[in-house]
Amino acid sequence: MATCGKTLVSFGANYPGPWGSPADTIARAVREIAHAGIAIEAVSGLYETAAVGRASQPSYINAVALIDTPLSPEALLRALKGIERRAGRRGGSPWGPRTLDIDILDHKGLVKHWRGRHPRFARAGPRPLVLPHPWMHERLFVLRPLLDIAPDWRHPVLKRSTRELWREAATAAQGQVLRKL
Repeated sequence: MATCGKTLVSFGANYPGPWGSPADTIARAVREIAHAGIAIEAVSGLYETAAVGRASQPSYINAVALIDTPLSPEALLRALKGIERRAGRRGGSPWGPRTLDIDILDHKGLVKHWRGRHPRFARAGPRPLVLPHPWMHERLFVLRPLLDIAPDWRHPVLKRSTRELWREAATAAQGQVLRKL
């Protein structure tokens, strides 16, 4: 499936919220995106993955979608954060449990806030929107669902396909994939 001119977003949830279970919440978030006038072109299967970071939290449910939108990355991010809030997302600690997390992985191949092959931003405090997502290539919980819908997508900075990134990350990456739901 061609992704040129398209946008990839990821979903993760590991805590029930007003929309139900994590799987129900992701399904509803996809519908909310479509109701916002954003065309959903493909959605991966749902994957249960081990939580990264804080050890005593439930497994995550993860998915990736290919969308088509005329929105700028900043406007899309605002729309996605609004969906997160409606799903019960509140501020919290990094790597903590959440009712819904939606990230922009790639927005039409745009490269923003990278220096060479590394993202460029301060790790502490608010950070700018970094495109492509600064850690997506290290996260199995992103790469596995991405394989479902865009195995030939190429990282705009690293110039590797999803398949290549998956092979490289499979032994040392974050977020062990436990099973496909």
